[in-house]
Amino acid sequence: MAKRIALLVVAVVAAFCVYVALQPSAYRVERSAIVVATPEQTFAEVNDFHNWEAWSPWAKLDPAAKATFEGPASGQGAVLRWSGNHEVGEGSMTVVESRPSEFVRIRTDFVKPFAGSANSEFVFKGDGPRTIVTWSMSGERGFLERAICTIMNGDKMIGGQFEKGLANLKKVTEGKAG
Repeated sequence: MAKRIALLVVAVVAAFCVYVALQPSAYRVERSAIVVATPEQTFAEVNDFHNWEAWSPWAKLDPAAKATFEGPASGQGAVLRWSGNHEVGEGSMTVVESRPSEFVRIRTDFVKPFAGSANSEFVFKGDGPRTIVTWSMSGERGFLERAICTIMNGDKMIGGQFEKGLANLKKVTEGKAG
């Protein structure tokens, strides 16, 4: 009986491993919001990492997190390094491309709790007196991340944080624009 149970456990684990291995490694998460402000005003909040503490959803998870800045104050080459609790982790973000009032591309390198990299993009599209802001993140997931995402919905987890961040960005930007 013990052998049968052991074989069943091995078969279930093997099937799970095959299932995880067949999952796509590439991922993309995207959310959008409408901000009642110009693309220039909205872009300014994202393009300068010094502004992120006011609207980033992760800043609220660990108010005691430490942040340091390197390079230019904003735009291409600007770097934000952070270190915080287990919810925030440790890593850095670097603006790799910045087109005023249109687009910001950021490379994020995570150190803790898991090492990895991702690319984020913010796209700003004017719509009369409003701006449609789209925040996306894409990258590659290793086997462990794919296994976690089969149990926990990664799109909902990251997307939920993006939704909070965009709501905060809207509030901050509209407060300054008003």
